[in-house]
Amino acid sequence: MSLDKKIDCLWYFRHRYKKTVHKKEKTEIINEVCTLFNFHRKAAIRHLNKPVIPPKKNKRGRKAIYNPAIFIPILKQFWFAADQPCGKRLKALIPEWLPFYEQEYGLIEDDVKKKLLSLSSASIDRLLKHTRIQLTHKGRSGTKPGSIIKQHIPIKVDQWDEKIPGFMEADTVALCGQSLSGNFVWCLTFTDIATTWTECRATWNKGAAGVLEQLKDIENMLPFPILGFDSDNGSEFLNWHLIHYYQEREKPVQVTRSRPYKKNDNAHVEQKNWTHIRQLFGYDRFDNENLVPLMNSLLTHEYSQLKNHFMPNTKLISKERVNSKYKKVYDNPKTPYQRLMNSEHIPIDIKEKLKQQHEQLNPFHLTQCIESKLKQIFKLVSVTPSVKKRL
Repeated sequence: MSLDKKIDCLWYFRHRYKKTVHKKEKTEIINEVCTLFNFHRKAAIRHLNKPVIPPKKNKRGRKAIYNPAIFIPILKQFWFAADQPCGKRLKALIPEWLPFYEQEYGLIEDDVKKKLLSLSSASIDRLLKHTRIQLTHKGRSGTKPGSIIKQHIPIKVDQWDEKIPGFMEADTVALCGQSLSGNFVWCLTFTDIATTWTECRATWNKGAAGVLEQLKDIENMLPFPILGFDSDNGSEFLNWHLIHYYQEREKPVQVTRSRPYKKNDNAHVEQKNWTHIRQLFGYDRFDNENLVPLMNSLLTHEYSQLKNHFMPNTKLISKERVNSKYKKVYDNPKTPYQRLMNSEHIPIDIKEKLKQQHEQLNPFHLTQCIESKLKQIFKLVSVTPSVKKRL
């Protein structure tokens, strides 16, 4: 018998015992209590003589430490400004974002601030459970095989030292809505395997000349030289323009490709396609050529600074198969900027330049600029039916 049921039963017997005036009936009640609860007669009498007070329904578990009325509004400001990260990543960014939050929204009381910094990732997820929005819509794949020169580009078989910054994975995202026909905007995504530093650009269609132009712009913006380039088998990458650009230089860049129809070969950049492109632009059709300069203005400045300087992410350390499941271990969440500053392969002058840039940035100001530019962009976008826009 559970404790709650025992308390209810004792209250019932105590109520009967107090109402009974005949000694014989009281003796029967005492016998029932001794039999049911295995009490000694004196113990049963002591319990039955206690005041007849209805038992209180005590709530099990620990008392609530974090008042939802106080913490949910604060967490929502962080969560929406950081583009709705998971609890682990949100916990990692709160200490760095907190001074900027107080500049924008006012000071937080010391006890609230202390509790906010002590929040666990599980508690953050629980508090934001009812606020989360799930987007289930999926887009179309625009990868077409570039089979003409495929034989000249080797398949990557983990021959790189991925602890050194400069080995990049690249992919494209089609902002085509529900149809791949006609002309529309494509987004290029470049991500560094070692530091997770990511750069994105928009291009009209995916012709070799336009893609190469954006690749050059991305390379000029990176804080480290490109040492290796790995992509899927799309024709936008498997062409002679790109091969000549990377291999006909003083220090050639090693160009490799993934296996056909094996997305996990480019797992790093495939993840960024979702976190950096789809979460920003959604699944509408971008079929206006005037969108390209507006999108590149956003992606080159505010969006790149927010994602690379203030958005922490985790990296897989180890993966072990246990029976039919995989046990994965991840490192502590860090921003690409922090990973780059901790790297021993980055020169000191580059780190000093990045540090000066970082000190001048405010994540909440960047978020406001991003929202302002997105409003201008979505005025020119063809809205796809039944697809929710970001704004």
